[in-house]
Amino acid sequence: MGRDPIVRSADDGDLRWFAGGGVHRWLATAAETDASYLLFEDQLEQGKVTPLHLHPEADETMYLLEGEILIHLDGAEHRIGPGGLAMAPRGMPHAFLVTSETARMLCLITPGIGQDFYFGASEPLDAGTAHRVDFDRIRESARSNGGIEILGPPPFAHLTPAGVQPTSGV
Repeated sequence: MGRDPIVRSADDGDLRWFAGGGVHRWLATAAETDASYLLFEDQLEQGKVTPLHLHPEADETMYLLEGEILIHLDGAEHRIGPGGLAMAPRGMPHAFLVTSETARMLCLITPGIGQDFYFGASEPLDAGTAHRVDFDRIRESARSNGGIEILGPPPFAHLTPAGVQPTSGV
């Protein structure tokens, strides 16, 4: 018959604090999709930045629900706002910086590999979760779980968007 259907309300899905900054709401896991895809909502704050990285075996699609990000894709920068989409094909270096006060986006990983990286670099969100950015944990999860290659620091050092100071790096 195949896999079971997935039905979640707006408040369903496991919440995890991601050590790179932000809260992930897991909407579809690898186990639920037979590794066809991963889908999570990412809730972010201004200044959240990713290191330059790539996913060697998966495409990453980001769809902005709220806010704005500046995304670096293979050397070019693009501003993406609500309703905008960016897709980094497997193997393409990319990074993003949140330029609005907050942002919320859906992140789709196809195929559904690399979840071990995300879970290794996060923890269930609860009242005791230490909302601390920890790029050592990100690097360690990438090294031990795969699914991502960290290439270097964020490529946004040349920018100082009004009121935005990147809050993390490599």
